[in-house]
Parts: sequence; structure tokens; C-alpha cells
Amino acid sequence: MEDLPESPAVRRRLFTVGGLALLALALSLLTGARVAPFRAPTTSPAAYLFPPMASRPAPTPLEGQVVNADTKTPVAGASIHSGSEEVRADADGRFRVVTPRYPLLVKAPGYGRLTLETAISPLTVSLQPKVVKAAYLTYYGVGDKGIRGRVLELLNRTELNGVVIDVKGDRGWIPYRTEVPLAREAGARGPVNIKEFDQMLADLKAAGVYTIARIVVFKDTVLAHHRPEWAVIDGRTGQPWLDNERLAWLDPFRVEVWDYAIAVAKEAAQKGFDEIQFDYVRFPTDGRIGAAFYSKPNTRETRLPAIAGFLARARRELAPMGVFVAADLFGYTAFNENDTDIGQRIEEFAPHVDYLSPMVYPSGYHLGIPGVRNPVENPYKVVFESVKLIRKRSAHAPVKVRPWIQDFRDYAFDRRPFGVKEVQAQAKGAADAGALGWMLWNPRNVYTSEALRSKGAPNGGIKPTAHEEPLDFP
Repeated sequence: MEDLPESPAVRRRLFTVGGLALLALALSLLTGARVAPFRAPTTSPAAYLFPPMASRPAPTPLEGQVVNADTKTPVAGASIHSGSEEVRADADGRFRVVTPRYPLLVKAPGYGRLTLETAISPLTVSLQPKVVKAAYLTYYGVGDKGIRGRVLELLNRTELNGVVIDVKGDRGWIPYRTEVPLAREAGARGPVNIKEFDQMLADLKAAGVYTIARIVVFKDTVLAHHRPEWAVIDGRTGQPWLDNERLAWLDPFRVEVWDYAIAVAKEAAQKGFDEIQFDYVRFPTDGRIGAAFYSKPNTRETRLPAIAGFLARARRELAPMGVFVAADLFGYTAFNENDTDIGQRIEEFAPHVDYLSPMVYPSGYHLGIPGVRNPVENPYKVVFESVKLIRKRSAHAPVKVRPWIQDFRDYAFDRRPFGVKEVQAQAKGAADAGALGWMLWNPRNVYTSEALRSKGAPNGGIKPTAHEEPLDFP
């Protein structure tokens, strides 16, 4: 045991105790009186050096209200994150955090997030509304300086204020040097490696661009071949099952697959993305479906809990990191009461995400919708009706709708190009139905700039030529 340092105060106290003992002994010898033996105090010297501290009072509960910074109206369902705990504001925007842990994170879909280092109850939190209009950069597109530069230039001069970037694309490749151990082991690095990815992301954020990390979940040919026991298995061959693109899928019932997708998403959140958007969060739709075998029976009763369970866990682990969580869905889920045979149903998705992102491409509605036989002839109505229905079916949750809209040539009806008229009609249909923004999809990353409103003079915040580097091929 360490010796305690003897301060003068301790030495004086020890001297006093010892002196009293000697005096008592002397008196007993002189007088013959019986003196009870002296018992020194049981308190140790350390107690005089370090007196017991008063118990700390319990943290005072924090009460407050979340309001729209512009209109001062309540923000119902806003999230207040205190450590790993999430508290939801009620219909009047009011909340109570019993044991606040700072910093507190306050956020709600459709608003910018806010961090509170300290707060005094009662508190009014004002969130700034934010409507995102984004373009998509594919795995190869974000790695090509020419393509990337064109999209960044659109962000400078048009109404676009967001970008969706493939963080884990359709094949399972990641465009930067990932530190996720299983991703490195599986070979998920792929042919694109953007050395200055973090700087590029920082530049976007400094310019006020909203950044969305697209993560393909269950379509992952890299991991499926690395860990075939986690893959959807082809009953004819015993090998990973392949879809019509000859790409393999992971088994949505396997929790290990969930772990991997969430680990990749957490890394993206740590890099600074504002939102994690999960795509292919479903069972496969094309290929020899009858030959696909899973670790559990593939029924509606099993599919829905698997997909919703993944989203619930992903949100639970990602939301405290400050990111919003989104999920892509087929447009037809707006009209189908079942799970569309892929595990996607609006009512089950809504409680677990901040944004529902339906793919409302008119070309994707090959059977039409009620009242519209040929969707590509009426893009406004297709988008309007889809968004309206999804909003109605998700009204039980504080979720917002931000759809994907079509900016590519039709492939299902008459091969017509989608240009200014069609893109603007879809954007208007989304807005009129109550969507908060939209995202443009084009697999070649070529967008109809004439369909976008001008932002005015370039803000100069994004410099497409900055940090451009040659691709590093392994």
C-alpha cells in the first residue's frame, strides 16, 4: 500500500493523539487510579486529508418544446438524443428528458439538426426547415473527376442542394479505403479508391451541401462470395444464387448480414454524411426466384419482420450518431396492401426511418396505376398519387417522403426520352403531394440541367477542380 504524505496538519493531529495517551498513562502511575485504556480514533489519517464528498445531486430533468424556426409552430415527433436514449416530442413538440446527458442532439426529418452542449429547463429548441433536392453519383461516377465535376457544377448553379453518393454500391464495392475489418477481408475496396474522399466530403459540407450515403444492403456479390454461408443459395447448385444481372444476394434473415451493413453505415456516419440511405433493403425480384433458398422459410410472415427488424436496429444504432436514416422502396408499394412479395410495406417501414424514398419512376409502373394506363404519358399524376398514398399510409409515424424521380430514357413503354417537361412534371407532382424535396436518378449521372431552377450566381463554395486525383486501381 502507498504511504500517505504526512502534511503538517496530519502530524499535529497525530501528535495530539499521542500526547493524550502519554498524559493518561502518567496520571495513572502517580495516583494509582485505574484509567480506562485510551482508544485512538478509528478515523484514518487519509480521512482528514480526503473528507467524504457530498453526494452529487441527480441531474435535473430537462423539459422543453421543439418548434419550426420560421413559423414557430411545434415540430411533432422530433427526436432528442441523450447518449443512446431517444426521446420523441409529442404532438405539441414538447419533450422531457429525465436524465439528460450532454451534448444533446435534436433533429427531425425536414429540418437541420442541432447540438446542445448545455441547456436550462424549460427550453425552446428552434429547428431550421430544410428541403433537399439532390442528384445521384454512382460508384464509378463519384470516382471519375469529370462526372463528379459536372454534378458539383450543377450544385453550384441550380436549385440542387444535396448529393447521393454510392458508399456501398450494387456489387458491394466501397469507393474509399474502408476500415471495416470484414469489408477489407472480403475485398470490398474494388477498382475505385478516392484517396481524398474525406476532403471531398468536407468541401461539400462546407459549401452547405446535404450529403447522403447510399448503402445497398442485401445485394452484395462481394460478401456473398466471401461468406457463401450468408448468401441466398441456389438450390440447383448449392452456390450463391444470382439475379438477372449475375449478381449475388445476401440472406436478409442472417443477423450477420445486418451487422455488416450497419458497420459500413457507421463508418459513413463517422465520415460526416448527413444521411444514411439503405437501398435494396428487400428480397430479390428478378432471376430464378424459385431456386433461391434462405435460412428461413420465405413467406410474408417472415419477410416483413426481417426487413423491418433490420431497419429498426439500424436506426437504433445510427440515430444517436446524428445521421438521418432513409430507405428506398418500390413505387408500387404505395398501392399494394401486401409486402409486394419482397418484404416492403409502408406501415412497417415508417416507424424505423426518417425518410421514405420511393422510386416513383413512371417507367417502373409497367402495369400502370388506377386511372393511368400509360404512366410515361402522365408523370405528374404517377408521382402525385404515389407520394400522396405513401404519406397517408405513413401518417402514424414522424416520417417524411422524399422520392426518387426519373431523369433517364423510358425503358418499359415507348423508349421516349425524359427531358425538361417530364422532370419538371415529376418535381411538381412530388411537391403538390407534400413531399419534402426529391432526388434525381440517372445511372450515367447525366442530368437535365435545363429542368432545374437557377440558383443565381455561383456561390463559389464547391470547386470541382479541387482535390482531383487520379484513381488508384489495386
